[in-house]
Amino acid sequence: MKHTYLGRTIFFEISYKNRASIGISIDGYGNIEVLAPRKTPDVKVYHALEAKWDLIQEKVQEMNDRLKGPQNKVYENGESFLYLGETYPIDIVQDKNLAQDSVVFDNEKLRIYVRQHDAEKNKQVLKRFYYQQCKQLVEQSVSFNQSYFKTKPRSIRITDSKTTWGTCDSKHQLTFNWRLAMAPTDVINYVVVHEMCHMVHLNHDRSFWRLVGKIVPDFKEKERWLALSNWKMTV
Repeated sequence: MKHTYLGRTIFFEISYKNRASIGISIDGYGNIEVLAPRKTPDVKVYHALEAKWDLIQEKVQEMNDRLKGPQNKVYENGESFLYLGETYPIDIVQDKNLAQDSVVFDNEKLRIYVRQHDAEKNKQVLKRFYYQQCKQLVEQSVSFNQSYFKTKPRSIRITDSKTTWGTCDSKHQLTFNWRLAMAPTDVINYVVVHEMCHMVHLNHDRSFWRLVGKIVPDFKEKERWLALSNWKMTV
């Protein structure tokens, strides 16, 4: 079926079930499904879609963007990057008298201060900023959650990994992916707790997940955020 509203058309599947209300879901490919009580008139389905129209459009666009994968960056003013779960534009400020290149976040933009405006230089400066922020955020989270554990991490390192968000070895050395600085703080906290729990249970057995769930009850929501957002957590 399809429905047009505010000049935009969406296509959706509808399933009639023994339920009391209309539900709307969007899968990982941007497909929309409506679950409706049996004998629900089409007009009620349309009204339910219209009530969540903006959210539906946003989610479908997000899924379509995710399927396209990361887009090449050019590192020019206005280009957007994730930081702590939100998207912010960059503002490049060139000053040849700077003692050191740096990035400053002012709650509205990521301002990149460089002595020379160069795409590769801008990228490296921004990446260094994420490394620094990740280290600070992870250390804060470790300190906050230490009361749940008898053992302390032997070391904390920030690395560049293509496959993991964090690791914990048998010596209780923790490593974390610098891209975590792009995630919301509660997601960062979950990853930290996950790895700290490996100081107690090295495997992902039931005891491990019970401990994780005790500290972060909604950890599955955090994993879902990472699964859906990892494609855009890049510079």
